[in-house]
Order: sequence, then structure tokens, then C-alpha cells
Amino acid sequence: MPGGWTTQRWTEVFTEQAAMFRTAVGKADPAAAVPSCPGWTFTDLTLHVGRFLETSLEYLRTGSTVQLRLPPPPAGVAPLEYLDAQLAKAAELLPATPGNRTAWTFSPAAPDLAWVWHRRIAHEVDLRRWDAQAALRELVVGDADFAVDGIDEVLTTLLAAKYSTDVPPTAKGTALVQLTDVPEAWVVTFTPGLVPEVRAAWPGEETDLRITGEAQLVHYGLWGRLPVKRAGEEQIWFALKMD
Repeated sequence: MPGGWTTQRWTEVFTEQAAMFRTAVGKADPAAAVPSCPGWTFTDLTLHVGRFLETSLEYLRTGSTVQLRLPPPPAGVAPLEYLDAQLAKAAELLPATPGNRTAWTFSPAAPDLAWVWHRRIAHEVDLRRWDAQAALRELVVGDADFAVDGIDEVLTTLLAAKYSTDVPPTAKGTALVQLTDVPEAWVVTFTPGLVPEVRAAWPGEETDLRITGEAQLVHYGLWGRLPVKRAGEEQIWFALKMD
């Protein structure tokens, strides 16, 4: 598992982030807009997290080694009741599922092991907690170590998933992601038509795009939530950023 993280740590983070998310959506006007998710209301955000958990947890519940044909989204459900049911299911399944259990995963750059889902669930709920709290102007600052893990997931797992299922990248060049509050740094190489390659950066390495900043800022910047300090090729930045 990357960076010393374990399924227990990801589960602990999920529990913390889920509690904050539930508090935020519970107090919000369901019809209020969520500015960081254009076109979404708090109802949409609540249903999204519930549906995300429902579909993701099936791989932990079943241990399926192939992609599942999942049922359509539920219709006519009460959003908070639906969310609560999925949060309860996650609280049961996450700590009970060993990280080395075989399970289909969503990225060609990730092993077919359950810990990939533990990681993805923790980070998705954190991102949506950020969306909800930012909309309420009650944003809680997160942990730098978890942000580093989130950046690593974006670069080493989610980029490969993005470009293996969507239109292959047309950008060509290299991007350096350099953190200023911790020593981690990555280089991403884009080749048209191929899944991006990611490795640790070498000292003093020159690239076409350079992104620098504290781990928290870079993490949420890669998700388009915060502006990041960057210099270099704009096309590569758009290829790097998650939607």
C-alpha cells in the first residue's frame, strides 16, 4: 500500500470525513446550490455520495474480480435516508474487508485489491465534504499527509483511469508536481494516445509544466477546487487536472 497507509487509516479518515459531510448536508437547504459543483444542489450532492458508496461497496461486499453490472440509481428515495443507509453499510464493510482481498478496480494502474477501494472511498467522501462545507462557508482544514496520499492517488491511479476509459490524451510533454511543505514530488509524462506515466521526480528536474504549493492547495487544486501556482504549458495542465 502506498506511503505507509493502511485500510485501517483510510477507514478512520472515511469515518471522520463522513461525519462532517453528514453534518453539513443535514443542516443545508436541500435546494441550495453547491458552487464547486456547477448545476448541483445539496440534494444532488447527497444523492451522489449515496450512489457512489452503493456502487463502490459492492466490490468489497462481493469480492467480484470483474466489473459488475450495477442496478440503476434508485428513484423516489429520501436523500438523507438513502445516504444514511449507505454510510452505515460502509461503516460495516470497510473495517471488515482485508486490503489484500481480490476485487476488481477501476484503473489499469491499480492492482485488483480491496485497498484501492478503501482509498478511493476515503478521498471521494473527503472531496464531497469539502464541497459541502465550502458551500456553507464552514470549511475545515484537512491533514497534509492525507492530502499527499490524495495527490498520489490522482497521479498514479485516477489519471490512468481517466485516459483508459475516456478520450486518450492529446497533450505531449512533462509536468512536475512539487510540494513545498513536504518533500514529495512527482513527474507525469504525457504521450498522445497513451496512459500517462508517473514517477518520483529527480532533484532539479526540468519539465514543461511546474505546479508548486502546499499539499492541501495542490490536492484540491488538482480537483479544480482551488487555484494552484503553476508555470508552463497550459494544455498539459488541462490534461493533468481532474474534472
